Amino acid sequence: MNTFYVITNYQKDPEFQTSGMIREYLESRGKKCYIQQCGKDCPTGQYRYTDAQKVPKDVDCVLVLGGDGTLLQAARDLVECSLPLLGINMGTLGYLAEIEHTNVCPALDKLMDDNFSVESRMMIQGTALHQGRQLLRDIALNDVVIRRNGKLRVLDFNIYVDNVFLTSYSADGIIVATPTGSTGYNLSAGGPIVAPQASLILLSAVAPHTLNSRSIVLPDDVEITIEVSARHDTDMDGAEATFDGDTSVKLNSGDRIVIARSDRKVRMIKTKNTSFLEILREKMGN
Repeated sequence: MNTFYVITNYQKDPEFQTSGMIREYLESRGKKCYIQQCGKDCPTGQYRYTDAQKVPKDVDCVLVLGGDGTLLQAARDLVECSLPLLGINMGTLGYLAEIEHTNVCPALDKLMDDNFSVESRMMIQGTALHQGRQLLRDIALNDVVIRRNGKLRVLDFNIYVDNVFLTSYSADGIIVATPTGSTGYNLSAGGPIVAPQASLILLSAVAPHTLNSRSIVLPDDVEITIEVSARHDTDMDGAEATFDGDTSVKLNSGDRIVIARSDRKVRMIKTKNTSFLEILREKMGN
């Protein structure tokens, strides 16, 4: 690799010290490195880490400095570019960001020597519908979460798979996660951990109001429809669907969100030969 693009979470590297060090290190070895200068002064007034329009055409890979949230947003925003991403963890605990910022130089050496592999991660897409009218369509690398919006009341959901009724849930929310997202909110909700290379979709209830609720593992070629039941019929008592904790849309009684595997994939760089189980053991402190 010869040309690199750095996306920085301004809140994690406010003075761009680590970003600048990376650029100096690469340029001292004859490589080209761009740093996206987008932080608190973004013209839109909304803090964003990633702007696909600013990525030059000659870039070979993208280095994402921040935490898992930064990498998730970069993956979503750059999915059309098909550029491989390497996460550099500037936070406390990260499952997606492979490299700690204190060990970035050895990883850069491997990139420059083409000593790495690229792993494809599946994404899911969701379409929110109100009386057949599309409210929002978006993609997610981690998960789509439908949760209560407003008063602290339990939500009722009807779940359909390929238009066949599966089950109903009374819960605080529903998580539809990819294998990559299995170590995110899904894990906190008691859902199973899945190797990120797997091809499947996880369905987990958040604080279900039943004693026998279990997560459901489905093949990746199904279409899942989640319907908000008629108990809640106002904005205050409705639900909200979020995509990777970023974009969101309100849902009310009778509204549906249809979720399926996306044709798009995220390409993640691996510079280590560490297995998923070893990474999991390390993150869990065992």
